[in-house]
Amino acid sequence: MYILHDLATFTMTILILIIFQMFDVLPFCSSASTATFVFGDSLVDAGNNNFLFSLSKANSPPYGIDFKPSQGKPTGRFTNGRTISDIIGEALGGNSFPPPYLAPNVESNATHIGINYASGSSGILDATGTLFCILLQIGRVPLSEQISNFEESRRYIVNSMGEENAKKFLKKAMFSITIGSNDFINYFQPSIPFMSDEKVSPTIFQDFLISNFSMNLQRLHKLGARKFVVVGVGPLGCIPFIRAIGLISKGKCSVEVNTLIRNYNKKLKMELHRLNKDMEPKAIFIYANSYDVFREIILNYKQHGFENADAPCCGGYFPPFVCYKGKNGNTSSVMCEDRGKYVFWDAYHPTEAANVIIAKKFLYGDPTVISPINILHLHNYAS
Repeated sequence: MYILHDLATFTMTILILIIFQMFDVLPFCSSASTATFVFGDSLVDAGNNNFLFSLSKANSPPYGIDFKPSQGKPTGRFTNGRTISDIIGEALGGNSFPPPYLAPNVESNATHIGINYASGSSGILDATGTLFCILLQIGRVPLSEQISNFEESRRYIVNSMGEENAKKFLKKAMFSITIGSNDFINYFQPSIPFMSDEKVSPTIFQDFLISNFSMNLQRLHKLGARKFVVVGVGPLGCIPFIRAIGLISKGKCSVEVNTLIRNYNKKLKMELHRLNKDMEPKAIFIYANSYDVFREIILNYKQHGFENADAPCCGGYFPPFVCYKGKNGNTSSVMCEDRGKYVFWDAYHPTEAANVIIAKKFLYGDPTVISPINILHLHNYAS
């Protein structure tokens, strides 16, 4: 009798997992949600740039056309639907997304679901995101300022629950940092005549980024963060923007750009390993290998159900790469018909369909994808 009962339970579990796989659904991993504090650039911006005087915005259609919580209206997310952070948050039991820090009246979210501080066009370096030097500034919130904003949120948390309870709360919370892409894009984009300094060597640039990034991570640690998800930089040499400005043919990527990024990611992983060994009080820093995950999607796109891993769904493949509002108010005149068949949403960002694959890898992946543990294990980790 007991054997039959166990066999039935096992069979039902397998059937449920098969259904999840068939419909590309991420099962909830936990019945209890954990506060998540999100830092980074446009890959995870939830709408902070909507509140800035900025050229870097995603607040008009067709951005967000597949984002169900807004019924297809743009929220400021730089994709057609959910970001990787959104998808991971849902899978971990979250019933809502951390709101953008710059939106009105979001302070109370800091004590339960968390807050999103990410900003499109931002970088590890404060200067990243500056366009045409001093003539024109793209409004954005660099990483150091995002952490200053978290510092303000921390004061609210302490005022709400007291210092000791705040420390316990932050010890369990997850801190996700996805940044660095814009630093490299700025490094490789064509210089403006008579207005740009000479570029430093690639090695010096990498080391300068790592040093600045590490200082910011240690600053977050001093503010109480203990569980870190640090996402490496993806294969930017394959994104439509870099390929277009480099006049790179279809199906090819910039070897120069990708080589520099791989070397940077190796140094970042080594630095996180050092922090894991040396940081006191004890914290855990996990490295998410977005480079290999996204590169594999591009190389084997047909196996993942895509039909195009080369051109953007929206905005076109040539300058100015603008994904804009179309005649009917909801679509772009240059938007693809089936967004689920494209790897790239615009010249810089993945589609929601690609983000789902990446999120699954980060949630459940082995150490080749995410190390020393995956996000599911980090979520349940008790230091």
